[in-house]
Amino acid sequence: MTSCLTVTVRLQEGGMVGAHASLFQVPGEYRSDRILAAVGQRIGARGVRAVEVRGAVGAWDPSYFTKAIESYPEGAQVPVPTEPDPDGLARAVADGLGVPRGKVTVEDLPDGDQTVG
Repeated sequence: MTSCLTVTVRLQEGGMVGAHASLFQVPGEYRSDRILAAVGQRIGARGVRAVEVRGAVGAWDPSYFTKAIESYPEGAQVPVPTEPDPDGLARAVADGLGVPRGKVTVEDLPDGDQTVG
């Protein structure tokens, strides 16, 4: 993942809900500031065991989950990360999903390396 993140929610009952979060909106897909609300709708009232965020951590400012890059007017200052902020991403995801921060882990997987477990 060179500029994207995956968000995987592991449910108490054993199921999963997942999303692919792109820095820039892909035609027909959600903007980054709508991803967590969509995941939350799919979780519904089910309990969350854990949330895993993986991908290009250094490419993401945590604010992209609340204000997508595309939502800034032309000429506006878009926040650009100067270093990876895994704690900030974990807080943003926890807040966006309404889960405790301790349930969210963030792993930087540069250059498209994903693991399946």
